[in-house]
Amino acid sequence: MARSSGRKTERESRAVVPQDDGPIEDAVILPPREPRPRRPRKTIPLEESPPPRRSPRGLLARGMLGLLVLVLGTVALFGAVDPPTTPYMLSEGRRLGGVDQAWVPLEDIAPVMARAAVAAEDAEFCNHWGLDLDAIRQAAEEGSARGASTISQQVVKNVFLWQGRSWTRKAVEAALTPVMEAFWSKRRILEVYLNVAEFGEGVFGVEAAAHHWFGVRASELTEVQAARLAAILPDPKHRDPADPTDSLRARARGILDGAATIAADGRASCFQRPSAP
Repeated sequence: MARSSGRKTERESRAVVPQDDGPIEDAVILPPREPRPRRPRKTIPLEESPPPRRSPRGLLARGMLGLLVLVLGTVALFGAVDPPTTPYMLSEGRRLGGVDQAWVPLEDIAPVMARAAVAAEDAEFCNHWGLDLDAIRQAAEEGSARGASTISQQVVKNVFLWQGRSWTRKAVEAALTPVMEAFWSKRRILEVYLNVAEFGEGVFGVEAAAHHWFGVRASELTEVQAARLAAILPDPKHRDPADPTDSLRARARGILDGAATIAADGRASCFQRPSAP
């Protein structure tokens, strides 16, 4: 029979578990572990796509379309609203310190003045659509541009374009003239022409011209006075209708004959009433 020893073996002493019957004074209470903050995820920006490139042709087309809309709108507007001025009047106003011009409707202009202007500048005014192709062809054969420019073309040049004889301006003028003819009546075209045409240095429009040269209103012009005013239109700065030369008198007589002719054969019917004297 084995003897029991009074000592506990080391293994047995290790196996002794203290009882939890009483408080443990030396126990250390640790605070609860805080969760680690999560690192924000790095967002990789998406590669931005470059804006679509606009081709030069597209930009040019848009610019031309905008210009066309502007031009058409202006032409349509001046078909009902009197142009306040013209580029040439502005230029002459800066050079001279002002110009003389007063707008009057066609009804307040002597009918013979309208006929005289058409006879002098564009006898086929009522028969063409803005461009007189026969006159252009004849002028080309003669090597001169005189007589090829219709009243409608002169209105386009005076109201919308610049002065000069460049091919660029002539091309724009030729393109814009039929457009104006489509929007305006012949009476309106002639009315604008007689109100913006130059009749002397700083003198624009037939109302200012009648007062400047003869001391009367446009409605009071006589046949001779109207013919002389029409006679100076090709070179108004160097011709004097109040003191005409022999050549100017002869031209005025020819204009009077032409005015009577277009009144008799119906070539004044598009702008003048049949009852007009």
